[in-house]
Amino acid sequence: MRRAKLPMFLTALTAVIAGVTTVLAPTAASAAGTGENCTTDAKLVPSCGVMWGGAAGGFTSKPRDLEHRNWEKLSGRTATIFHTYHKGDEPFPTKAEIAMTNDPAKPRVLLLNWKIAYGSNWAKVARGEQNKRIDAFAQRIKAYDKKVFLVLNHEPENDVVARKGSGWEAKDFAAMYRHTIQRLRAQGADNVVNVMAYMGNEKWMAQSWWKDLYPGDDVVDWIGLDSYVSVEKGYYHYGTFGDLLDRKPKGGGLGFYEWATTKHTGKPIMVAEWGGYHRIGRTTDKTAVYDSVLPQLAKRPAIKAIVHFDTKHDDQGNRDISIDSTPASLAAFRKLAAAPIFNVKLG
Repeated sequence: MRRAKLPMFLTALTAVIAGVTTVLAPTAASAAGTGENCTTDAKLVPSCGVMWGGAAGGFTSKPRDLEHRNWEKLSGRTATIFHTYHKGDEPFPTKAEIAMTNDPAKPRVLLLNWKIAYGSNWAKVARGEQNKRIDAFAQRIKAYDKKVFLVLNHEPENDVVARKGSGWEAKDFAAMYRHTIQRLRAQGADNVVNVMAYMGNEKWMAQSWWKDLYPGDDVVDWIGLDSYVSVEKGYYHYGTFGDLLDRKPKGGGLGFYEWATTKHTGKPIMVAEWGGYHRIGRTTDKTAVYDSVLPQLAKRPAIKAIVHFDTKHDDQGNRDISIDSTPASLAAFRKLAAAPIFNVKLG
């Protein structure tokens, strides 16, 4: 989550479950209406329902595992996807992260966010100058021997330097991504399921280079989106869950969800970061955002996972994206979290 991208029961549950499972191989469990038989496949795509996740404790020094467990208690549901962030040569998965996925009572899968080019640049990674870094991760993740989601440099739009030779051009990102995934695969790190995570901001989507970021369907397992909405009427990116999915390039073009589902048909979509925010000191109820999630998922069958980013303040210190900023907001979020559509078991 970065400032630039924040720049912010269904009674017919059977219809929800059926709608959410039309893209990828519907099963009998899809129509069961309970979600209890939904499981994940080799690419962690659920057979029905939607995976539920969280990233808690952002922009604090508190341990992420502790914050994740506290957030689960607050929200009322185990967050199956545990989202963490790393850069450069940091050794991960960490002992704490591994322990979080070894809890039989609360099954979880890691969503590891890695800025592999830290201290370098995308072009250098693509040329092989960080192969030692990639190889070290490959050995660690193979030893871990469980499925993991891996995001390489989430929200790359914000890091692009559109100048020839900068090493940070959009085409450099795509080359870096391809090189890293192909090298991991060549070394047998087949437990890595990668996610290409965009900001999906209309400013960036309108740039001529935006299309050059995509590294290719052969090296992308999931398409991700990190996007937020304001709950303050009239404030930047005011809206509900559907609004964060449909932002279009300035000047016209496809909204993000439509782009992903028409240009990359069959790719599962992860809302890898989402939330509703208000400015600190302007506390506003977030119920409308949380109440809008299930109806939107019913209309968006390609969305197979959603991961809430929870923090009392953003990287600029002035936006609250927590689920408990008001009692009504927390009640609405707990109601959302309790929905059977999120009863997905790790396969």
